[in-house]
Amino acid sequence: MRFTDRRSWLWAEFVCLFVLTPVVIAVFMPPRAMFLALFAFSLAGLVLLWRTGGFDWRGLLRGWRRIPWGKVAAVGLIVLVSGWIILSINRPQNLFSFLLTDPARMLLVWAFYPFLSALPQELIFRVLFFHRYAALFPQRRPAILVNAAIFSLAHLMYWSPIVAVLTFLGGIVFARGYLERGFPTAWLMHAVAGNVLFAVGMGVYFYSGNVVRPF
Repeated sequence: MRFTDRRSWLWAEFVCLFVLTPVVIAVFMPPRAMFLALFAFSLAGLVLLWRTGGFDWRGLLRGWRRIPWGKVAAVGLIVLVSGWIILSINRPQNLFSFLLTDPARMLLVWAFYPFLSALPQELIFRVLFFHRYAALFPQRRPAILVNAAIFSLAHLMYWSPIVAVLTFLGGIVFARGYLERGFPTAWLMHAVAGNVLFAVGMGVYFYSGNVVRPF
């Protein structure tokens, strides 16, 4: 395949996977089917990563010694404070409600979220993006911004400007962590951010049962 054909194919693939698919899921899928669709989306992304070639899967396990623990803690603290402020203004009744009313279930979320949600998301939005589609975004800053934008778009199904902003900012942080320190850093930051969000009560914005389409 010629370079121009290969590039055109990658663009078409990128748009279908990271733009059209989230929009279709958000607009047409019933809330109860959204996570099944997202699972299929993640599986398709992993297949693409496997078929790309040239990726060192063992590299996913490297980088634990380079984790910036101070920055990981800072991510958790910023998420905690931000969630506290947002809920205090918009939904004070939900502040720490999950943690206080159902701590056992909260522990299950803390145990499974890093592996069932943060892990596949980081594989798709960081590893696949920066490995398979790197040629489309050769400059680092635009690549990070595009990465954050598609990460935010993937959460369109919640139809929340708060979710859109939080995931965009989170996407920037996770992308920088991945590029600078490796996969373990991006995954750990994502896992900590998600678990803190649920602990503070922000899960009310990330729960498919609360999805209300604005049309």
